[in-house]
Amino acid sequence: MRFNTPLIPARLIRRYKRFLADALLEDGREVVAHCANPGSMMGLAEPGLRIWLEPNDDPKKKLKFGWRLVEHENGHFTGVDTALPNRMLKAALIAREVPALADYPNVRAEVKYGEKSRVDFLLQAEGLLDAYVEVKSVTLSRSPGISEFPDSVTARGARHMAELAAMAAAGHRAMVLFLVQRTDAREVRVAADIDPAYAAALTQAHAAGVEIIAHGTSITPGGVTLGPQLPFSLPS
Repeated sequence: MRFNTPLIPARLIRRYKRFLADALLEDGREVVAHCANPGSMMGLAEPGLRIWLEPNDDPKKKLKFGWRLVEHENGHFTGVDTALPNRMLKAALIAREVPALADYPNVRAEVKYGEKSRVDFLLQAEGLLDAYVEVKSVTLSRSPGISEFPDSVTARGARHMAELAAMAAAGHRAMVLFLVQRTDAREVRVAADIDPAYAAALTQAHAAGVEIIAHGTSITPGGVTLGPQLPFSLPS
């Protein structure tokens, strides 16, 4: 999936009010960018970081820039837009590029299920169990090569695990797909020290039949594509 508009580099000045960031463009202008990430962005919001912004000329948008990437000193990238994974993954699912779900020709997004929730994707195919797929965007890394989820407490995430477990108990296929928006990731783990309740909910859901897979991504300032499946470890 390519970005709608070519990205431009900048330096982060500060992130504030969760969804706003001040940035310094290479031509010396200071701009305000929308930050589509409700998490803590641990390790990704330090002033001075090289970031990439997507400009827009949409008159309906108050902010003319969206923060999309962090570029690390080692040349790797992290995607910070939590809405992007679902858009990219939908295209990959329709193209049957996710091996674990390649047998499903029908892909629907944001389908109501559980109690007042929407599952990210409902996949259907004749002769197969319906597959309820919840997607989690992973950006945290505290050790080289190790990506973790979540980066802050997520009561909503724990509720989603309980609802997926209920789908599995009802005879459906249920899955949580951790999509890692980091090009330096080699494996994925649960940050149980950050949110013990989520770690417990995920472990319980897995025991109830919920599948867990993780995929990396290929990220450049030009766009984002699905990467290979990565090993995932539950808390011991």
